[in-house]
Amino acid sequence: MRAKMLLPLLVVCLLALLIGCAKAPQQEIDAAKAAVDAAKAGEADRYAADQFNAAQDSLDAAMAEVDQQNAKFALTRNYDKASQLLKSATESANAAAAAVAANKEQVKTEATDLIAQAQTAVSDAQALMKRAPRGKEGRAALEAIAADLSAVETSVAEANAALTGGDFLTARDKSKAALDKANSLKDELQQAISTKKMLSR
Repeated sequence: MRAKMLLPLLVVCLLALLIGCAKAPQQEIDAAKAAVDAAKAGEADRYAADQFNAAQDSLDAAMAEVDQQNAKFALTRNYDKASQLLKSATESANAAAAAVAANKEQVKTEATDLIAQAQTAVSDAQALMKRAPRGKEGRAALEAIAADLSAVETSVAEANAALTGGDFLTARDKSKAALDKANSLKDELQQAISTKKMLSR
């Protein structure tokens, strides 16, 4: 008789335990994913890359932890670590999204300045070409430099187009590469001019 009374009680206790088992923090998962997606849509992956990558890493780690807990027996699951990671992911994603506007403006300023410098460097190189030696060997070198300068001008034009189109990172990178190349060509021309002067003495 006692066993018959204890059995339903035991079943009720077991059901209570199972109902009270830890469940995956779905709301936190959804919030973290939404924050990361929103940050990426706002170009945080480009203009606040460190913070965005931290958010993505935390989200990935959280989902791995959730999978690990899901694989355990129901009564032993614990999602505390996953919840902490999800919170960190959400905070990092929101911080990345908030940083985009200021970072974009900074990159835009850098790109604008670099484009102006590159244009000046191209003009300087073109002026130096007029003074460069034009002997048999010099002519071939000048043709190569002229081709390189033409490529630099194309890069500057592409940087300008990217700047106008709002792709400030591409504008900055292209203009930086163009400036470096133009300065290199200037140095080459200056050296050729200096060598010519020394030989003519």
